[in-house]
Amino acid sequence: MKSPYCFIVTPLNNTRYSNTTKVGDKELVLNTSEEDFRFSERQAVVQETPLGYDGPIEVGDKLIVHHNVFKFYNDMKGRRQSGKSFLKDNTFLVDEEQYFAYKKEGEDWSAVDRYCFVSPLPKEDTYIYKPFTYEPLMGTMEIPNKALLNEGVTKGMKVTFKPESEYEFLVDGKLMYRQFDHKIVATL
Repeated sequence: MKSPYCFIVTPLNNTRYSNTTKVGDKELVLNTSEEDFRFSERQAVVQETPLGYDGPIEVGDKLIVHHNVFKFYNDMKGRRQSGKSFLKDNTFLVDEEQYFAYKKEGEDWSAVDRYCFVSPLPKEDTYIYKPFTYEPLMGTMEIPNKALLNEGVTKGMKVTFKPESEYEFLVDGKLMYRQFDHKIVATL
């Protein structure tokens, strides 16, 4: 089965939510709310590519997807429903606007379209009190896109970005912000 325009995917580890962690030999549930987008699974495994697709993504590759792809929601009568991406069983359709990066086995993540990923920098010690965990509007480029690479912005460079552009993802256990490349202001 193939879709004309969408990737057919399953959630990583076949679970819609990544809301547990291991503590010793026990599994601890971090959150039981299905409405909290921070715990919805954001990685998918490609089962089929769209008809006529000739890009770099292949069956078996991983995708970083939008938080609503796998989420449940409650309709007006309080009934549990799957979102518009649901196809059947544990299979979902992901269109071109719902994924931000892909990863082939044994390779690094590659950003698609105008997206890139930046990890936040820990706050620097200064004489000024800073009531936050990370330096505001600064980070390390983790997954640059082709446009940024063409401008000389490479993985590992410190960058600054525009306010209100931090869209949090946990990628391979590391906190990253998905950014649009035009939100990257400068390299430091």
